[in-house]
Amino acid sequence: MTAAPASVPTAPGGLPLIGHAHLLARTPLPFITSLRDHGSVVRIRLGPTPAYVVTDPVLTRTVLVTEAAHFAKGGKIFDVLRGVFGDGLATVDDGETHLRNRRLMQPMFNRAHIATRGNAMIDQVGAMVGAWEDDQLRDVFADMNEVTLAAFLVALFGMDLPADLQREFTVLMPVIMKETIRQTILPPWVTRLPLPANRAHRRRVARLRVLIDQAIDHHSGRSAGTPPATPGPAEAAGCPHEAAAGNERAGLFETLLAAGDQFTRRQLQDEAITLMNAAIETTATALAWTLYELTRHPEIELRLRAELAAVCTGRPLRQEDLDRLPYGRQVLQEAVRKYGPAWMVTRTATRDVDLGGHRIPRGADVVWSPYLLQNDPTHFPEPAAFDPDRWPPDRVPTTRDSLFAFGDGRRKCIGENFAWTEMQIILATVLQTWPRLRLVSRPPRPQTAITVKPDRLTMAFAAS
Repeated sequence: MTAAPASVPTAPGGLPLIGHAHLLARTPLPFITSLRDHGSVVRIRLGPTPAYVVTDPVLTRTVLVTEAAHFAKGGKIFDVLRGVFGDGLATVDDGETHLRNRRLMQPMFNRAHIATRGNAMIDQVGAMVGAWEDDQLRDVFADMNEVTLAAFLVALFGMDLPADLQREFTVLMPVIMKETIRQTILPPWVTRLPLPANRAHRRRVARLRVLIDQAIDHHSGRSAGTPPATPGPAEAAGCPHEAAAGNERAGLFETLLAAGDQFTRRQLQDEAITLMNAAIETTATALAWTLYELTRHPEIELRLRAELAAVCTGRPLRQEDLDRLPYGRQVLQEAVRKYGPAWMVTRTATRDVDLGGHRIPRGADVVWSPYLLQNDPTHFPEPAAFDPDRWPPDRVPTTRDSLFAFGDGRRKCIGENFAWTEMQIILATVLQTWPRLRLVSRPPRPQTAITVKPDRLTMAFAAS
């Protein structure tokens, strides 16, 4: 006989009415990682509502891949994100719409297509990073947000996106993300009140949609042969790749526009917002932590610089160099491993489920945590250590199968290839541009938002 599913153990430390919410608010990362000590599936309470945290990588893969049909994308975090993103690929419900849109968007993110945008991104990043002042104190997390978004805009909408649109996108997106994060931790009824902060947030999201419409209309006009607009910062700086081929100037968004009536204007807006938020949040966080770790490990920095010098031989980075920089990729993989970047992701059980011998009731929130899984000493010995040599090209399966930074299964991040390319470009460009970097602030503390970001990170970059 098959054994009946067992009840799920409850984590200690819950309080009446609020459950474990006080622990998630005050010590979220220590609390979430402590749950592995209590079982492969652990019950917590968010107020009166139970949630089931999966702490085992094999069961996590069950949720995301082998039994994904029984664990729909959902939960409070996604409800809040849907209010901003609409029904973009990351937030639209499981089903035919998601499968159709993912199929239509997939060509945007194959490696060959991304490679056609690489030199445009290199020019954009080089112009921005080169404009920093020598030995100036810089907020690195803010810088990485700005650089990653600007590079992504060039890749998404093409090289000739008007400079005023680029500037407004860059100003608006971090503010929208900050307010979105705030709303994920508030009771839903608070976010619906006519408070000044809520009204301002709605105005910003509405303005973002107007900007996206302007970018789409500009692209459509340029495709029809209208004169070029005022150049963006990379072209204005006279970058080496500005005479790029026409197909490179068009941008990744050409793929969606070419789909014709497959997407409504509202759906195009939703997908653009989703892609931009993914670009600014995950990659910027990983890059900020990477630069911090280089200040702690000069031997890693020296090895990175030596690899870069051997490949580029004194000239600026080019797209075709990226595949010849394996150690740079390993350093970024280790930063993504150590810092998450996501720390809590939810699914919703669509029926009563037996998960690893544990009974999960229909409608329950099921939580999985890349941060928890990627800091598990069973799979990553000495997880607090920053060790890029965990990631040789022939890395062992137990390591590969425990990395969930981009999810897995049919809802795996469609932009993973793009993220690695963009991170490699930005890291290499910073190192090429600035021979010296140093930490000025105290060591940053991990802070939970949607990602695990540094609470404060001030660095100086110097030419000598």
